[in-house]
Amino acid sequence: MNHEHFLQTAVRLARENVQKGLGGPFGAIVVKDGKVIGSGQNRVTLNNDPTAHAEVQAIREACRHLGSFQLEGCTIYSSCEPCPMCIGAIYWARPEEVYFACTKEDAAKANFDDVFIYQELALPLEQRTIAMKKFTLPDEFTPFQAWMDSGRKIEY
Repeated sequence: MNHEHFLQTAVRLARENVQKGLGGPFGAIVVKDGKVIGSGQNRVTLNNDPTAHAEVQAIREACRHLGSFQLEGCTIYSSCEPCPMCIGAIYWARPEEVYFACTKEDAAKANFDDVFIYQELALPLEQRTIAMKKFTLPDEFTPFQAWMDSGRKIEY
């Protein structure tokens, strides 16, 4: 597989996204068997969607293409090291590997600094900047119990 070619494609998508004024400087593709099956560019501001990162967009398109929520046998190429949200999406999608060009430190130089998210995740809930509070309900576990008892569940 020509990793340099595919990574250059992701970087080109990122650059074009900025040049066209469509969003931030991020691009990503998903490749399976040497073919691009999903691509994405940052659309956070265009769509008013904080989850519209390039990697997430590419994963969504690739999963639709495959008709699956898993990216088995796929490789993701991203113009930049994925942020914490995208890392979560990548792990849920389960591709074989991820290649990226710029690092999170490079992104921070351009004011895309994810360090605070990593720091927040390490804090106990009560110390986080955004209040996250556990509230106990008598039937709070019933959705999980229904899942465990279901004969129709699809594991993921």
